[in-house]
Amino acid sequence: MDTLLFALNAILPIILLILLGYLLKTKNFLDEGWFKKGNKLVFRVCLPCMLFINVYSIQSFTSINWSVVVYSEIAILAAFFIGLLTVKLTVPDNKQKGVILQCVFRSNFAIIGLTLAESLGGVEGRGIAAVLSAFSIPTFNILAVIALTMFLGGEDGHKADIKDVLIKIAKNPLIIGVVCGLITLGIRSLIPVNADGELLFSLSGSLKFLYDAINNLAKISSPLALVVLGGLFDFSAVKGMLKEIIIGTAARVAVVPFAVIGLAVILSKYTGLINFDATVYPALVALFGSPVAVSSAIMAQEMDNDGTLAGQLVVWTSIMSIFTIFLSILILRALGLL
Repeated sequence: MDTLLFALNAILPIILLILLGYLLKTKNFLDEGWFKKGNKLVFRVCLPCMLFINVYSIQSFTSINWSVVVYSEIAILAAFFIGLLTVKLTVPDNKQKGVILQCVFRSNFAIIGLTLAESLGGVEGRGIAAVLSAFSIPTFNILAVIALTMFLGGEDGHKADIKDVLIKIAKNPLIIGVVCGLITLGIRSLIPVNADGELLFSLSGSLKFLYDAINNLAKISSPLALVVLGGLFDFSAVKGMLKEIIIGTAARVAVVPFAVIGLAVILSKYTGLINFDATVYPALVALFGSPVAVSSAIMAQEMDNDGTLAGQLVVWTSIMSIFTIFLSILILRALGLL
């Protein structure tokens, strides 16, 4: 019962904020134009600020468990290519292919991952998750731009070429947020410290007014993104895209997490090829077991993909992940890994 309550507490806040947005729209408290503008605000301003703060908040890379980082990155890339094969074989609509592909490999790690990892593994679990976020979030967003671009035709009717994809990656606000965070983090590592071990200059100390402004925008990104998603959600669309919803949801909350975490258990516990202890699995559950990223729907809408399907996938993967996260926790606890 405690495990089920934990899964509910992790996911229900997401569902309730989406429901709030839906009610605000249906009761005509806010109109569709407001939600569309809110969509742009979240994607182009708030989420980049959140990603910048997440990267900038990393204290040190000196004690990184590189085996966890490498395993996670390989798993994300494997999920991408398996998802690519799946959508090519099962999804005829080009505007839906990229959306479902994104759903297969991209989790909601930026918004609920760190909290989920800390709830499962305490400070150590959050620490590993924070390090993974510096690598996985850029990977997610780069692959997402590729996924949402590769199936769409350009103005001449041909598929976008590599140059077009690279330009869209470079211009993507989420990528810009992560890159700015990494640059600032690199500069911070070069700044000398005083006798008390404090940096002589830092964004959060010397330019606190700027840091606080960015941090405040970061704090509203998650709730605002969920409310906007609810306002753009359409229940009547479920029937027309049921097959696509089932494919994307099953892949995101069942196939990928159980395959990746299950393989990690086998390689570590039974073969010794990798050495993952109980501090690692909370981060893996958070990274691969979370529902699809809320920003995936916003990005799909902004990049002329099927934003309606993307929104449906956020909602349904969030609902179904309650049960799959619960099952993952139950199995890992039985194995003594949580």
